[in-house]
Amino acid sequence: MAAGPLTPPPLPPPPRQRRRSLTDVRAKSRPRHDPERLTTHSRTVHAMVAHIRDRIASTGILATEPAFWTRILHAALLHDAGKIAESFQQQLEPGGPLWGERHEVLSLAYVDLLAPTARWNTADRLMIATLVASHHRPLHAPSSLGGGKTSLARLYNQHTDWEEAFTRTTTLQHPLIQVPRGLHQQFLAWLTGYLTLDPPTPHPSDPPLAQRAKTLLQEVLTAWEQPVTSHTGLLAVLAQGALTLADHAGSAHEQLQTHMPLHPHYLTRLPHPPHPHQQAAATTDGHLVLAAPTGSGKTEAGLAWAARQMPTMPGQPRLIWTLPYRASLNAIRQRLTLTLTPAPGDTTADIGLLHGALARTLLSEALADDCAPIPDTARKARARAAAMRLFTQRVRVATPHQLLSAALAGPTHSSVLLEQANALFVLDELHAYDPQTFGRLCAAMRLWERLGSRFAVLSATLAPPLLTLITESVDHPVTLHTAPHGTAPVRHRLTLDDTPLTHPASIDRLRSWLNDGHSVLAVTNTVTTAQTLFTALTDDAHTAAPRDPHAALLLHSRFKNRDRDAIEHALLHRHPERTPGSSRLPAGLVVATQTVEVSLQLDLDRGAVENAPIEAVAQRAGRVNRRGLHPDGPVEFRVHATQSHRPYDKAAVQAAWDALTTLTADGTDTLSEQDIDRLLHLAYDTPWGKEWATLARDARDAFTADFLTFTDPFHDRSEYAQKLSERFDTIEVLHRDDTSEYQHLTTGPDTDPLLASGLLIPLRYSQLATYNATYDQRMKIHLIDGEYDSHLGLRPPTPPETIL
Repeated sequence: MAAGPLTPPPLPPPPRQRRRSLTDVRAKSRPRHDPERLTTHSRTVHAMVAHIRDRIASTGILATEPAFWTRILHAALLHDAGKIAESFQQQLEPGGPLWGERHEVLSLAYVDLLAPTARWNTADRLMIATLVASHHRPLHAPSSLGGGKTSLARLYNQHTDWEEAFTRTTTLQHPLIQVPRGLHQQFLAWLTGYLTLDPPTPHPSDPPLAQRAKTLLQEVLTAWEQPVTSHTGLLAVLAQGALTLADHAGSAHEQLQTHMPLHPHYLTRLPHPPHPHQQAAATTDGHLVLAAPTGSGKTEAGLAWAARQMPTMPGQPRLIWTLPYRASLNAIRQRLTLTLTPAPGDTTADIGLLHGALARTLLSEALADDCAPIPDTARKARARAAAMRLFTQRVRVATPHQLLSAALAGPTHSSVLLEQANALFVLDELHAYDPQTFGRLCAAMRLWERLGSRFAVLSATLAPPLLTLITESVDHPVTLHTAPHGTAPVRHRLTLDDTPLTHPASIDRLRSWLNDGHSVLAVTNTVTTAQTLFTALTDDAHTAAPRDPHAALLLHSRFKNRDRDAIEHALLHRHPERTPGSSRLPAGLVVATQTVEVSLQLDLDRGAVENAPIEAVAQRAGRVNRRGLHPDGPVEFRVHATQSHRPYDKAAVQAAWDALTTLTADGTDTLSEQDIDRLLHLAYDTPWGKEWATLARDARDAFTADFLTFTDPFHDRSEYAQKLSERFDTIEVLHRDDTSEYQHLTTGPDTDPLLASGLLIPLRYSQLATYNATYDQRMKIHLIDGEYDSHLGLRPPTPPETIL
């Protein structure tokens, strides 16, 4: 008898969905033994907004919107509400499946639910929803494709199945309810209880969460699709910065420091009577420009000015000290660390510093979110903690590039912009920039003023056109103080030399100075020339100062940061400023580029430098007989003609030489304060000087229009990041030989961003090809080849030999 068809075995019953209570709902996958709860994270971020509000206060443009901080507080409580979804909770479990939806979109449903009972008006509801939606991704894509993360407008559109995404998701033939009714009611009760509101009264006609999220997202996208006013856009970006900073500082469990290392009576605590210009700075309210000779205490004057401002400003202002060159940052940081007041229980002041390339990488990686987790969540947590250290200290050292990168805004950079509100900026040696960078800084000053911040410009060589540009760029008055003539004694005997500094006769002169027992400074315009000159004279320096490992020192920008720090330490110890009655200092050689011109308090016996823009020449002189205390009186300072103008503008170098020639033709053989003032007037009262001012104004206005209007505050601006970096023409790179160590220090269990940044080398964009640079997507940094020596620095790779 034929067998009948086999009866298939019955299907197993669908697995029952786990019934979660609110205490089971997590916001993070870490710490691994007990991941952070959603309610805990929401409370933490809410409290962090209050700390940020206490620091920033309501000043400048923030004072025009009374609801600014209240809206952010509400957004902080709701920003991760969508993580209640079951698929997100499963994603957090070890090996859990990727959800594929955005938790912040589902969070909008809870914004919509709470709006009536919280009595938010239309503007409140829209801004709270906007902040919740945009704290990880841009709302809209840029006009051109490419750039950063996919925008919400591209992810959610007319093709989205909202029911499948956020209500009942089908997984392996079994439906998954994203937010069960009981859990939803628990969460809603918690939210309203935290805000001391009456729970919303449910109604049968209420739309489901998915429909609420869809409707509110569309309102948000429509509201920000077209450009808005600059005022509205800037407020929106600052609000986004406050929420993202609170979110990631809360996730990293980093607290904002309240201790200010700068004592309010700083000037009275100096060990010597203050100079008149220091006293003037200490009594100035508002913006300041201070012109004073090198070695006359400009740093102390800048600190005295900042101490004066703080009691007159709301909140807890930050002090941000900027210098032109990355190579100078660590020197001023060390100086502030040792001279400012430590917090109770500390031995030194905590001064913030992190080099630009690594800072940007850490910020980007820290903002990777749990809806699309990076493979190593532990690495992301370490990056977040390291990135948030950028924001904790109340005194920070930075380059302008790091500050101006805030113009990119978005979830990554809006926090950097917010931290520039209610702040004090000391722009040290502002003269040292090209006209384009100077113009962008003037645009930043205008923005800082809108943010309720104040600035002080310190310079030994501030030409009149530069002062005019500063004062016309801002609305509030700028007080100018100039150190009285005679503040610094005559320190130099000026000699012009038509012979290049690398000519054998010039090298013989430097050698004879060493043999006579002098400490000698030689400053070149390029790294290659500095390396060549140093190699030629090293043996002579060690002969003049036997058994001294630091008899010859080379300083330029193309060292690893950690090696340059060590060289700077040796320089300051070997060639400190003279004090009254000090004995003759030992012989020694220092060869350097423009990196020696700012921040380093060096004092040498003789100087020979290549001709450069007039400010650079004056700054180089400031490292020779710095305080005029040399026992021989004014000492020889030679300026040599150059065969090439690089890396400077040719007309700038020629204007300096013409000014120096005019000065010496009149019988002047000194380089006094009055002489430097005259040189500045001569150099800038030329076609080159007038063109310089025009270029700076154009750059200021273009930067304002391109980057600082914020009329599209929630569009993706990541495509501009490369353009901004290229405009500065500087980048930090990593030698391929250091890849393993860098990876360990940035992603390993012993993460240390400061040590990692010590491996980086500053370079110009235009030099990347010379060093065979390639971009590493994982580490987000350029890797280079080249010959590296801790005493000589980086040199181009040796061309391969060829057999003909």
